[in-house]
Amino acid sequence: MDDVTFAARRATSVSRPEADIETRFRSLVQSPLRAGILRFLSARPGETFDIESLMQTFGRLRLDIDNCVRELVEFGVVRKASGDVPRYTAARPDGPAGTLLDTFLERRAHVGVEESSPSVQRFREMIGRDEKMLAIFEWIRTAAKSDISVLILGPTGAGKEVVARMIHELSRRGQEKFQAVNCAALPDTLFESEIFGYEKGAFTGAHDRKPGRLEMANGGTLFLDEVGDLSLVAQAKLLRVLEERRFERLGGNRSISVDFRLISATNRPLDSFVRDSRFREDLYYRINAFAIRLPSLKERAIDIPVLANRFLARYCAANGLPLDARQLSPEAAEQLVSYHWPGNIRELESTVSRAALSAPGRLIRPSDIEFLHAQAPAPPEATGGTRLPTLRDAERAHISRVLESAHWNKVEAARILDISRGTLYRKIDEFGLEPSTPVDPRRKGGRR
Repeated sequence: MDDVTFAARRATSVSRPEADIETRFRSLVQSPLRAGILRFLSARPGETFDIESLMQTFGRLRLDIDNCVRELVEFGVVRKASGDVPRYTAARPDGPAGTLLDTFLERRAHVGVEESSPSVQRFREMIGRDEKMLAIFEWIRTAAKSDISVLILGPTGAGKEVVARMIHELSRRGQEKFQAVNCAALPDTLFESEIFGYEKGAFTGAHDRKPGRLEMANGGTLFLDEVGDLSLVAQAKLLRVLEERRFERLGGNRSISVDFRLISATNRPLDSFVRDSRFREDLYYRINAFAIRLPSLKERAIDIPVLANRFLARYCAANGLPLDARQLSPEAAEQLVSYHWPGNIRELESTVSRAALSAPGRLIRPSDIEFLHAQAPAPPEATGGTRLPTLRDAERAHISRVLESAHWNKVEAARILDISRGTLYRKIDEFGLEPSTPVDPRRKGGRR
């Protein structure tokens, strides 16, 4: 029974106060997030949940969850439990509000695009307690609202293709094809035939016409993985297609129009490649209209035990075992957290599956865990008390020094760094830079 019919049947028999309650309730459950939290808590009567656990369950920012839970508490369908840490549980108010709640819970829950998307479900597994990942979830939902070109940055194994598929499935093109191309495995000799396709007889061995990935992505999304590995020749050919949205098959002379959304991903520092003339600047601006950076697993070490337990549950389910048939011992969890994870989430999943397979009993011990890169980076004391900075650390330190020397005049700092002001603003936000001393607001180009 839909909301219109539900309201119409009651309109003639309810008093004004009851009608006001009904209007408030309908407004309350109109939000998919509020409705989802209400159903989630009502399906677990007697259990209590804190804001952090609800953030993990729904993959949303703390502010969103806080606001929704507060409104549910104000209406009376959720109750705040006593205790030092605020926890919440389902509640059933008396009177008309309770009847409305019962009717709402009896109705079939609407499963939106986000909940039904396999990529969303997989991405939720990647979300732990670190708010960086929850912020990325919001960026993904924002990018899915338009056809803007997206560049996904992040180390190998961080889940870049999962993010790309999620953007595609949440967008208006979600029902169309998603074509993924691994640029790192595509030599120049095969680039044209793979991307543009070819006509029969175009070269030796071309016995039939073959459509390219661009043609197959028409109406959908083209995903270029490791786009930073494309040669300059391939970059020039790709740029022309992005500008004209037309191409010709190899060996053909007919121009073909295509309508596709471009998502690219790389673990390379493309901005440095542009400065070194290893990546075309015009192509860089074409593909980098909207950037999403995924953190490495080491940057979110607090999530490692959470993710490991999820991967354990997935392993057990895939092998027909109870979900708690394998558990990490505290010592094993601590060992996972201390490892440096060069392969990121992909390496964590394979390591956990290998440990679950080799463990003789239910409990996984440190001796059951085998790392592919057992030699972790040497600690500072092993290198004479000094540690060479990472590229990210060096970039942050250099930008900070330039800003301080320019007294946080961003125009001057951008000129010294030889980057645009927009890039400088993004770097300031990314690194969380702040002036060491108050900045004179009258200074031209001062901090904004």
